[in-house]
Amino acid sequence: MLRNNLVQQISKRALSIHEYRSAQLLAQYGIGTPKGKVAFTPQEAGQIARDIPNREIVLKAQALTGGRGKGHFTGPTGLKSGIQMLNNDSNEVIKISEQMLGHNLVTKQSGPKGKFVSGVFVVERLNASKEAYLSIMMDRSTQMSLIIVSKEGGVNIEEVAEKNPDAVKKFYIKNSGQGVDDSLALKIAHELGFDPKLDKEGAKTIQQLFKIFKERDATQIEINPISEVSTKDGERVMCMDAKFGFDDNASFRQEEVFSWRDLSQEDPNEVEAKKYDLNFVKLQGNIGCLVNGAGLAMATMDVIKLYGGDPANFLDCGGGATPETIKKGFELILSNDKVDAIFVNIFGGIVRCDHVAMGLISAAKELDIKIPIIARLQGTNLDEGIRLIKESGVKIYSFDELDPAAKKVVELANEQA
Repeated sequence: MLRNNLVQQISKRALSIHEYRSAQLLAQYGIGTPKGKVAFTPQEAGQIARDIPNREIVLKAQALTGGRGKGHFTGPTGLKSGIQMLNNDSNEVIKISEQMLGHNLVTKQSGPKGKFVSGVFVVERLNASKEAYLSIMMDRSTQMSLIIVSKEGGVNIEEVAEKNPDAVKKFYIKNSGQGVDDSLALKIAHELGFDPKLDKEGAKTIQQLFKIFKERDATQIEINPISEVSTKDGERVMCMDAKFGFDDNASFRQEEVFSWRDLSQEDPNEVEAKKYDLNFVKLQGNIGCLVNGAGLAMATMDVIKLYGGDPANFLDCGGGATPETIKKGFELILSNDKVDAIFVNIFGGIVRCDHVAMGLISAAKELDIKIPIIARLQGTNLDEGIRLIKESGVKIYSFDELDPAAKKVVELANEQA
């Protein structure tokens, strides 16, 4: 289970954006969505509410986690739910906003610490007569774009798929470069289960959503719910909530979208690691790991577990292991006070072992590292690397084989614990 979760974390290369940003993007493409604005102070929220003519509003905590409606807040009040249906009373909006902003929202997806609430989205409350589900993603097994719809929206789609799989329909887009043609769009729209007179509007909405998916390098678009809504102008198709993910590799093409990144939602150490092209994920153990190559890093953690140890992190420094990246890697590892030993496992192919050794020695001295360091080096200039470590005067245990190195780091970590 740990390995599966870790694989998901390190392979996930998708920027997530807040709901209010998603609504902004939907509006740019002419897609129906409730009117609203984001507030970063309680007073701003109160003013936005005063500007909304509806008698009722929805106040939504902006935190990048699913299940906000069933979550609860940290803080003295312990407010229940990150999505509040309120009468449009500015004083009440201010009061509830104070209990959201600056606190953490704890959900099933967030973990016990929760996610920081950096804003509140104040939107008009609309009357939805029917709710459905729609998502767009890339199906890696077929290498085709996939649209998934269900007449059962506003709920956990995984539960729907498990209890009633026939309620979930899948549509593959064989030529995604040409978008979703009118015939297929109408067929998908009909599966939403809305009034048939809304099928054309639903089809147009689906075509525009797919346009976002392609033009903005999205990895996922999830609308839950997409709804049939009664407005003063009649029935409409509206996207009531949206979750977007975007390919990190496309950041150079998507400057606007990536300017919406909210660093308050990310682990500070992982943010810092990205600046140095390091792939860093915190874990629960006490053995810090610094490795070059994701596959080697996974194998390193497996061997540590095999000998009874527990990794404190995943840290892949990529094809290179320069003195600068080694030092930054050590700093990230040492930011966790639970770490009792550090295991460095470097294959010197592109990078030479003697250069790695010099980087290790320099970083250990500069950072005055007191806990044991075990270095397993293999590859180009191995003998010179081992010699440099032995003559450095720095307490680094040097190995050229993985198993004895892993066994030693577990032994030393247990002594320190």
